[in-house]
Amino acid sequence: MLGVQELKQLVKKGEIDTVLTVFPDMAGRLMGKRMTGKFFVDDVLGHGLHACAYLLTVDIEMEPLPGFQMASWNSGYHDMKASPDLSTLRRIPWLEKTALVMCDLLTEEGKPVSVSPREILKGQLARAAKLGYRVKTASELEFYLYKDTYDSAAKKHFHDLEPAGAYLEDYHILQTTKEEPIIQAIRNGMEGAGIPVENSKGEWGRGQAEINLRYADALEMADRHVIYKNGAKEIAYLKGASITFMAKPHTDRAGSSCHLHSSFWDKSGKRNLFGQNEDLFGHYVAGQIALGRSLGLWFAPTVNSYKRYQSGSFAPTRLVCGKDNRTCGLRVIGEGNSKRLENRIPGADANPYLAFAATIAAGLHGIERKLKAPSYFTGNAYETPGLAEVPKTLREATEVFKSEPLLKKIFGEEVIEHYAHAAQLEQAAYDQNVTCWELHRYFERI
Repeated sequence: MLGVQELKQLVKKGEIDTVLTVFPDMAGRLMGKRMTGKFFVDDVLGHGLHACAYLLTVDIEMEPLPGFQMASWNSGYHDMKASPDLSTLRRIPWLEKTALVMCDLLTEEGKPVSVSPREILKGQLARAAKLGYRVKTASELEFYLYKDTYDSAAKKHFHDLEPAGAYLEDYHILQTTKEEPIIQAIRNGMEGAGIPVENSKGEWGRGQAEINLRYADALEMADRHVIYKNGAKEIAYLKGASITFMAKPHTDRAGSSCHLHSSFWDKSGKRNLFGQNEDLFGHYVAGQIALGRSLGLWFAPTVNSYKRYQSGSFAPTRLVCGKDNRTCGLRVIGEGNSKRLENRIPGADANPYLAFAATIAAGLHGIERKLKAPSYFTGNAYETPGLAEVPKTLREATEVFKSEPLLKKIFGEEVIEHYAHAAQLEQAAYDQNVTCWELHRYFERI
């Protein structure tokens, strides 16, 4: 991490010449500008910078989408202000002479942009803080690594890519040694960027890996998550390879998850309240189950997300909680200061700010309403009839997200309408396109 005075000295010495001044968009991608070090120090530190508000209304292709209230052609696609959060200032060691800082988004009048993912998470953290809770989280991201570059993968239309591994490599040391030149570079790069790493391991797919970051306060963890995700792709690119965080890039292979660990601590951050107060933890879990389906859109934000939910695949299909039971959507782990809830529903494509906000909001709902703790499920949740299910499609998730009145009270009507509208447009884009599956199935035989 960098202090402001240290940055100024590094810029003066020519050791930093670029500052990435960034913020997350609706998909959790980093947007922003590359500022020269001198201009950042002389101007941006005191005044921030401007960016077009359309960046919170575009699809994954960066196409401006119609029908949003916060920005449109009718409003002239006005600017918003990006204000650097200097506590996030850090070096980016895999990019030469580069630093990075996360920004909060403000209107021209200086008010927070309510639909900004970072602001949505900050709102739920403020709710928790008022009740005396400090929220800590960790996100375990899985991904696929390919020997193809991003350019060569595109030329193949993303078919028949060569995975970095030839066989299933879950915990497999020999196979992961073959991938270590890239995985090690990612681990070391994150450490150099002030993002502590615990470990890396092979996952349950050919060329599938997981790098686990150290848990942290929820906002810091979300920032680490998006910097890591962006950085992993950059490092792979620089080494002539590619990475995807799609939830389900292959029909016949395991999907990639974002297992979300959460716990509530006292204000000092030294005492895990879940490990000392079983009633509090029970209410928290009950809230996850009560609002889990309604908040599914923020755990699984794309059409592809829902193809990951397959029985017997280690991806959950049922919204139940069990102790150390990987067939359940919610898994209780640890004891004492390590006690936490693992939400296994989010995919690797989730926006961490929104997924964290959803988890915190659901937990606070259970605590405030003192919802009865559920009985822990035992056995195989995949094969037990009658259990609550996660949404099966983006269309279903969008409908329950938009129709749940509690969400509008918690997050505000503007936020719910904004993200529901974006999801509906994404669904419409998919519905209008012909897929490879359709061509293969129907071209000759229909």
